[in-house]
Amino acid sequence: MFTLFSIEGGVCAPQGFFADGIASGLKPEGQKDLAFIHSDTLCDIRAIFTSNRFRAAPILHFQRNAVERTNFVLINAKNANAMTGEAGIEDIDLILGHAEATFGNLVDPVMSSTGVIGVRLPKEKIMRGMERFDLTRKAPDAAARAIMTTDSRDKQVAFEVRLENGESFRIGAMAKGAGMINPAMATMLCFITTDAAVPADEMHTLLQACAATTFNAISVDGDTSTNDTVMLLSNGKSGLYRREAFVHALERTMHELALAIVADGEGATKCVAFEITGAANHEEAAVAAKALTNSLLVKTALYGEDPNWGRIASTIGASGVTCDPSTLTIAFENVTVYEKGEILFDAEQEEKAAKIMRKKAFSIHCDLGIGDGSFTAYGCDLGHEYVKINADYRT
Repeated sequence: MFTLFSIEGGVCAPQGFFADGIASGLKPEGQKDLAFIHSDTLCDIRAIFTSNRFRAAPILHFQRNAVERTNFVLINAKNANAMTGEAGIEDIDLILGHAEATFGNLVDPVMSSTGVIGVRLPKEKIMRGMERFDLTRKAPDAAARAIMTTDSRDKQVAFEVRLENGESFRIGAMAKGAGMINPAMATMLCFITTDAAVPADEMHTLLQACAATTFNAISVDGDTSTNDTVMLLSNGKSGLYRREAFVHALERTMHELALAIVADGEGATKCVAFEITGAANHEEAAVAAKALTNSLLVKTALYGEDPNWGRIASTIGASGVTCDPSTLTIAFENVTVYEKGEILFDAEQEEKAAKIMRKKAFSIHCDLGIGDGSFTAYGCDLGHEYVKINADYRT
């Protein structure tokens, strides 16, 4: 038995973790743009990354060095350090070497980046900025703001997991992401800290399993970033580990951050759960659900608050999954508009469905009536503001 409590503190909530964010000149007008996470003892670290074949330099650097233990993560915004070749990796070596020389107690430091693709890192600004870090500061809000790009708000969660004997461990996290969200692995950037004594050989498997129904189940615009990263750092300072309890806490942490990213999608006004049931199998359910989150016609109908169920049916049919109009049912929450070949979309049902679509968050349920496969994916609408933000992203 265990109990999960929501607490404050983000990545600094677990014992022994510190974080802060500063303005180093990467963003204009004195905005915070450079952050760190530090543990006062060595952490086991595992990460999962984007499936984009053009992986950014920080990911390649991490993989090349086969980092398994560290006590320091450096994160910069405004520059993705992607498509920068060997020079981009060498820049990371230089920056992290400067960090080791500055602080003296760092072990295999790690770097992560987000921002514009195809531009070399401004190394001097980053190195000068790092020199102002105080590794004993617990400023999770500042760190979470520093990693933002087009995000309208920071994204943090933290939980305490209390076991039946009264002992407890903690997990905390921060994430960023609002655009280029269609992760075939994770999300934009997410950093998870815990003082649970998680066995190192379980960490990667747990991350992958929880990502499948959280970060891998969201979409804002159908684009997969070069930098998608989820990192899990465990310093084990609580001395406690209960697998069932930790998995529950990890999944809850990732789920809340995934929904926060969808809700903060660039220009988004609503967050929608696409619930697929009755598919031939779980894999086909996931295909259908994700197709709905990525359909521009569906997303624009969401923005217009138009219960155009025909677009939903068409998207499912085009997704390639096993389906038949004679077994399909479509409902906007509890308002059924199509059921096994019968159109139920009269004026009264249309108004009921439209009323549901005026809410900030709601669900659309599609029962394919074929098998027992199910999956829920999460998406948002797409409107004028998304175009405005991305038309001048580099400026």
